[in-house]
Amino acid sequence: MDLSLQRLRMLRELRRRGTVTAAAAALHYTASAVSQQLAQLERDVGSSLFERLGRRVQLTNTGLVLADHAEEILGAVERATLALEEAQSSVSVRLTAGVWASVASGLLPAALAALAAEHPGIAVRTRELAPEETAGAVRDGALDFSFVIEYSTYPMTWDPGLERVVIAVERLHAAVPAGALPLPTVDLPDLAEHPWILSGPRSHFGRAVRTACQRAGFEPRVEHEVGEQATALAMVAAGLGVTLVSDLGLALCPPGVDVRAVTEPITRTVSIAHRTGTARRTSLHRVIDAVRTEAAARGLGAQ
Repeated sequence: MDLSLQRLRMLRELRRRGTVTAAAAALHYTASAVSQQLAQLERDVGSSLFERLGRRVQLTNTGLVLADHAEEILGAVERATLALEEAQSSVSVRLTAGVWASVASGLLPAALAALAAEHPGIAVRTRELAPEETAGAVRDGALDFSFVIEYSTYPMTWDPGLERVVIAVERLHAAVPAGALPLPTVDLPDLAEHPWILSGPRSHFGRAVRTACQRAGFEPRVEHEVGEQATALAMVAAGLGVTLVSDLGLALCPPGVDVRAVTEPITRTVSIAHRTGTARRTSLHRVIDAVRTEAAARGLGAQ
């Protein structure tokens, strides 16, 4: 019997998530592709592995047995990868990272260029995800590591199966239409009467900013709910409202935006998250060192 690691990962996700659609989303495949691969896995095994119960899927006894072994097999593959890296005098490996826009544009280009010059055997490919999705993708094995954020106004609950290394600490600044506020600093309540441009309340950023505003005594009047920081800043430049922007996001500011320091500091911590089982990977540590060096060069190093 020849068992595909890719199909075993799909079976593992199916048990974790309960639907083909959810498993496909976690692994960044289409639902039809996952269904086809699982059907092939059943043919490889020669037995039914799951049955549909309405919209959800329940593993059969055979499916549960194979899913248990899939966890062991995939864990062994990860441990073997680690052992091979430790045994090699020079590291040659490809890692997949979860990123979002301001990290991808602000930290990674210089960091990966420096990494390539010093350690040409380490290749990092990136996958842009919403910040809310990156940690879960690492936990599920879809990514080797990811950038994650935590705001001073919105602390996160961390998965015990993940470790994180702090890369940078940023401050949030007020981004306002040019000429709207003459002073170089602003109290958050001074923005209470302005329309806001902000991501949704389910996003980390949207929730953190709303919490900061509420603590300052007002509810932001969100006129434009957008997910991309670059879009929000373009709307600020057009005079449509105000928003907050992080240090890394400042590079995205177009003409027509004034940046004002917020007197009551709001910070966010940027970290790299990885599975606890990969903590000793030489390649991972070299990537972390390169990114931390770039963050420090920008004045954003962890204190």
